[in-house]
Amino acid sequence: MARGKKYRESVASFDKTAHYDTAEALDLVTKTAKAKFDETVELHVRLGVDSRHADQQVRGAIVLPHGTGKNVRVLVIAKDDKAQEAIDAGADFVGAEDMVERIQKENFFDYDVVVATPNMMGVVGRIGRILGPKGLMPNPKAGTVTNDVAKAIAELKAGKIEYRLDRTNIIHCPIGKVSFGVEKLSENFNALMDAIIKAKPAAAKGKYVRSCVVASTMGPGVKINTGLFA
Repeated sequence: MARGKKYRESVASFDKTAHYDTAEALDLVTKTAKAKFDETVELHVRLGVDSRHADQQVRGAIVLPHGTGKNVRVLVIAKDDKAQEAIDAGADFVGAEDMVERIQKENFFDYDVVVATPNMMGVVGRIGRILGPKGLMPNPKAGTVTNDVAKAIAELKAGKIEYRLDRTNIIHCPIGKVSFGVEKLSENFNALMDAIIKAKPAAAKGKYVRSCVVASTMGPGVKINTGLFA
């Protein structure tokens, strides 16, 4: 794929083969972000585990100290007093069977996260094949299956993110916007990496953090020294 002039200039401005400490890497990311919009900064971590095995899964959720800079749209699937609680807490969309039907029939996806109460998971299960591939299926480990919907909404709006392995044993997560600056991005990065390291499965063998790269939406990846996480 042909890369644009700004991208090529960004790549040429630093050593792509070098491994930097966290602050240096994030400084390079902010300096090489050349888009006209406020780019998201993403973390990509390859772990020394095998996601095909249940005892080597790495998954959880964390509220980033400075949030993600994104306005998170929350859909809550709940009934009665829990539905009212969700409305009062600022959920963007609230429904029950009617919402499940809307997702099935209208391909309704104008939200970023789905929260459901435990008693609604039987209903939500009907659209598991729709929500699952999009990473939207509520999950207790991520705190999105809960009776405390007000708390879940507050945390999501404050910048709670879920981290989990993909099929290639890599975790991809946003850690903020370029406009945050190095200090806030570093604090978000450290909080997320601490959570990932604490989530190391007992069955994991050898080096846990195999590679770590940060990049802005349109910018080149910058490698971080994995020795920092030994």
